[in-house]
Amino acid sequence: MTRTVVVIGGSSGIGRAIAAGFAGEEGAAVIATGHEDGVIANLPENVKGAVLDVRDPDAVTTFFAGFERIDVLVNCAGVIRRNGAEFRQKDFAEVLDINLNGTQRCCEAAHKALKAAGGCIINTASMLTYFGSATSPAYAASKGGVAQLTKSLAIAWAADGIRVNAIAPGWIATDLTRALTEDTARSEQILSRTPMKRWGRPEDLAGPACFLASPEAAFVTGVILPVDGGYSAS
Repeated sequence: MTRTVVVIGGSSGIGRAIAAGFAGEEGAAVIATGHEDGVIANLPENVKGAVLDVRDPDAVTTFFAGFERIDVLVNCAGVIRRNGAEFRQKDFAEVLDINLNGTQRCCEAAHKALKAAGGCIINTASMLTYFGSATSPAYAASKGGVAQLTKSLAIAWAADGIRVNAIAPGWIATDLTRALTEDTARSEQILSRTPMKRWGRPEDLAGPACFLASPEAAFVTGVILPVDGGYSAS
């Protein structure tokens, strides 16, 4: 049976690469979401698009009600606000609402379909799950929350046959990190601590995500898997 994979925030960056990985190597039926029509216009081959704003509880409920079964749910929707914006209450709340609350909304709304399939969830944590941030406190707080949500759901839903894990990307070159890759001093600082001496690529996350959703990971749940070129080990 062809597996159904839903990638929330799968229209760009890491989510897009993971969607392509499942559609290509795995041959799954993949649905990738973006927050508006324009961002789902150029999806990878064999990936279907859907518009979903994870801030809208009713929209999330309606979207997942359309699935009888889901084999894999990947939560990649996320934002960051730079230049000190996250110290403002409005921006802090918005980042948490998308990154953490949005992840929880999607997990909860997909629970019935995941249980029907004996499926699994892959959330997206971060290096800032482990480290604080002097410039992005909301992003760091949200990703710390994603890790604890992942562990909590892994415990709560194991009896339903649902595994829940997360990937923790290191420094990956995407639109979200463009400001850092273009900052020579900051980029050199990052690379000097990264044993593999390069920025990660979105495609580097596809293999680990496919593994966590595979039969080979059947006894793996509640794990936060760093994919960081050794950054967190140094």
